Amino acid sequence: MTTGQAGAAPLGVASALWDVLACPCPSHAPVEPDEAAGCAVCTRCRTTFDVRNGIPVMLLDEAHPGPRGIGADLSTEA
Repeated sequence: MTTGQAGAAPLGVASALWDVLACPCPSHAPVEPDEAAGCAVCTRCRTTFDVRNGIPVMLLDEAHPGPRGIGADLSTEA
């Protein structure tokens, strides 16, 4: 399913859930789907979280830290 379709569920995660998902880092920034990589990505620190069977695994112990670590502010970088 693609994100361009009405009611699409990126990575098998309900669209409404993407509106409330947040990174568990101290800033609790929103996450967005990265369909090419098959994961959820923090919009602030770029930490990634696996999505397994349509369920985002939002545990810091299983996260893949962003380039400057979990919680670093990369939101203003290109």
